[in-house]
Amino acid sequence: MTVALADPLPVAIVGGGPAGMALALALHRQGIRCAIHDARSRRAGADDPRVLALSHGARQILEWLGAWRDIPHTPIATIHVSQAGHLGRTLLTAGEHAVPALGYVLAARDLIAALDRALEGAAVEYRENSRIDTARPGEDRVEFEGSAGAGAARLLAFAEGGIAGEEARRRDYGQHAVICRVTSREAHRNLAFERFTPAGPVALLPMGNAWALVLTCPDGDSARIAALPDAEFLALLQCRFGHRLRFEAAGPRAVFPLGLRYREAPVAARQVWVGNAAQTLHPVAGQGFNLALRDIWQLADSVGSAVRAAGDPGAPEVLAAYAGARRLDRRGAMGFTDVLVRVFGGGARWFGHARGAGLLALDLVPPARDFLARRMMFGARAW
Repeated sequence: MTVALADPLPVAIVGGGPAGMALALALHRQGIRCAIHDARSRRAGADDPRVLALSHGARQILEWLGAWRDIPHTPIATIHVSQAGHLGRTLLTAGEHAVPALGYVLAARDLIAALDRALEGAAVEYRENSRIDTARPGEDRVEFEGSAGAGAARLLAFAEGGIAGEEARRRDYGQHAVICRVTSREAHRNLAFERFTPAGPVALLPMGNAWALVLTCPDGDSARIAALPDAEFLALLQCRFGHRLRFEAAGPRAVFPLGLRYREAPVAARQVWVGNAAQTLHPVAGQGFNLALRDIWQLADSVGSAVRAAGDPGAPEVLAAYAGARRLDRRGAMGFTDVLVRVFGGGARWFGHARGAGLLALDLVPPARDFLARRMMFGARAW
C-alpha cells in the first residue's frame, strides 16, 4: 500500500522488531497516527533466540504500552557482582531499593509476540515485506521509496538496522557472546550473576527453572566454544564461573558479535533513530533494550506534545529538544557499559586487587549501591 504524497502520515517507522513495535504503540498511546514498514515478514521474530534482561523501569514503560501482562518472565531479586581470582563482591537486592524486582528475564520472542498482539488490538498499520531504500527530507515532509512503492511522512523513525559509514562511532572489544540455557544442581532463587573474568564477563540470569547464559569469548574462540560437546562446554563454563554453582546441562548455542556502535546525533532533518539504529551496546549490565525503551518513551512524548500544540512532529525544534532530553541518559548508558568492559577486562594483578577493593567499597556504602541500582533500573531518570 502506498501513502499519498499529498497527505503524509505524522510518523512512518522503519523496522518492525521490538523497538519499532514499541515505538508504534507509544505513538498510538499519544494519539499519533503511524505505520510500520518492515523488510521482513511480520512473524520473522518468532524464532529470535535472544534473552533480554529488562529493568524495573522498562517494565513500567511496557505496562504503559499495554504489552507487559502476557509476557512470561522471571524476576531478578538479587544481583551478585564479582570478579574471578580476586576478593570483593557487591550484592544488589530488590528489597533494599523498594521495588518488586530489580529486573525481569524473558525471551525476546515472547516480548515480540506480546507487542504484536498489542499492535493488533490497537489496529496500528503494519506493512510487512516493505523495505525502505531511500529517503528524501524536504521542508515539511520526508518522502521515501522502497519495495512497496513510495510514501511520505512528517517524520521518518528508524528503529532497526546497523550503524554504518561515517555516521558510526565504534569501539571493537574483540569479543563475541555465546548464549544458551544451562541448568545447575542448585535452584536459582531469583539470583543473577555478573562475573568478570580475564576472558570477558559471564552473565547468568534466572529464567524459568534454568539459567540464561551470556558467555563472553574472544573473537577467535567463540565459534569453537559454541560448537564444543555439551560436557566440554560445561567444563569450560565451570572453570570460567567458579564453583558457586554446579552445572549439569546446556542447550543449543548461538553466537553474536559484541561492540559499541552509536550515532553521535540520533536526529537529522525529519529523521530520528532509536534502538539498535541509534546505538548498540555491549550486553554487560543489560542496558541495550532498556535504553531503547527510554528513548522511545521520550520520543513519543515529544512528538505527542508537538502534535497537540498543532505543531509538526518532524520540525527541527522538536527533534532538537528530543535529542537534548536524551543526551545525558544515552551518554551515561554507553559510558557505563564501556567502562565496565574496559576496567574489568584484564590488566595487571594489582589492578585486579584495586577492582576488588572497589566492589567491596560499593557493597559497604549504601548510597553508592543505591545510585548504581537506580541507574540500572531507570537510567538518567534516577537522578
